[in-house]
Amino acid sequence: MEDLGKLRERIDGIDREIVSLYEKRMKISEQVAEYKIETGKKVFDKQRETEKLTVLKSLASNDFNRHGITELFEQIMSISRKRQYQMLTEKGALGRLPFIGVDELYSGKARVVFQGAEGAYSQAAMLQYFGDQVSSFHVETFRDAMIAIDEGSADFAVLPIENSTAGVVSEIYDLLVEFENYIVGEQIIRIEHCLMGLPGTKLSDIHTVYSHPQSLMQSARYLQEYPSWRQISMKNNAFAAKKVQEDGDKSQAAIASEHAAKLYGLEVLKKGVNQSSSNSTRFIIVTNQKVFKKDAGKVSICFELPHESGSLYHMLSHFIYNDLNMNKIESRPIEERNWEYRFFIDFDGNLADSSVKNALRGLRDEARNLRILGNY
Repeated sequence: MEDLGKLRERIDGIDREIVSLYEKRMKISEQVAEYKIETGKKVFDKQRETEKLTVLKSLASNDFNRHGITELFEQIMSISRKRQYQMLTEKGALGRLPFIGVDELYSGKARVVFQGAEGAYSQAAMLQYFGDQVSSFHVETFRDAMIAIDEGSADFAVLPIENSTAGVVSEIYDLLVEFENYIVGEQIIRIEHCLMGLPGTKLSDIHTVYSHPQSLMQSARYLQEYPSWRQISMKNNAFAAKKVQEDGDKSQAAIASEHAAKLYGLEVLKKGVNQSSSNSTRFIIVTNQKVFKKDAGKVSICFELPHESGSLYHMLSHFIYNDLNMNKIESRPIEERNWEYRFFIDFDGNLADSSVKNALRGLRDEARNLRILGNY
């Protein structure tokens, strides 16, 4: 048996040959790209790659090597495609994305809709983003807000998409797919839930607490101290505060913001009932126009994948090879298609960047139903 040093020398020699052959292959791949640019032929040819993998697997001597050959050449072909997409970008053959870069999202007074009632956290996010002079109205549901901008009765909607402790608002992801509306901004606000009741209410008077389900969950540690209190979910924290004010019953309390307490004339009985002092919610600003600010730095997309081994891995490689930083991924089940999922991804970049265009071109060719949800 040869010693380890000699075996490693032989492997090093083979590796040098592999590198040389790889570079030869990539040069030919670039010639293929030139041909495709000239003829308008698509980069990704699924049938050709499947047939080629079948032939290459048949050349291996055992099942273990067949599996390895499949993985190896899937990677090689994937890298080859990404180089071809880069060349398409360099030659200006990618075309323009259907989004318009603007210096400002609006001029004058924006018309903005938010879900909930006066005093909702969505209203606070709206005021922080648009300022006090905004023209606004509120609706009962997230869907109503999406319809309002879809129909043009509002220019923008402010919607909560993620909380730092409770996680994502899954309904918003589903609505982003359903409606042709686009994210153009975001606003993060700190959440401090307060327990509130009618003026003069004592903790011993309370029998029922109203709030949004997530707010009740975020305040679970505090509420455990009062196991006799009945917890009732509301669509919005501000609705809860409004109900307590309208019912005029000291046995009722609400968990909402301090702003809501002031708005509805309620007394704050306890501040910071949510257990996390760093609790924050991220709100998105949505419109029905395909626009983005020229200095935008984050892109949101979604796509579907075939139910095949490695399909997500291959999609994510488009971010790696284009040196794009992916900072979030979520999945949602696709209705009426068991065990299939739609993926939502946020990554750093601007739609005017060549690296972003390159990644999106590859994803559009290889994924199902790619949608750009916005650049902000």
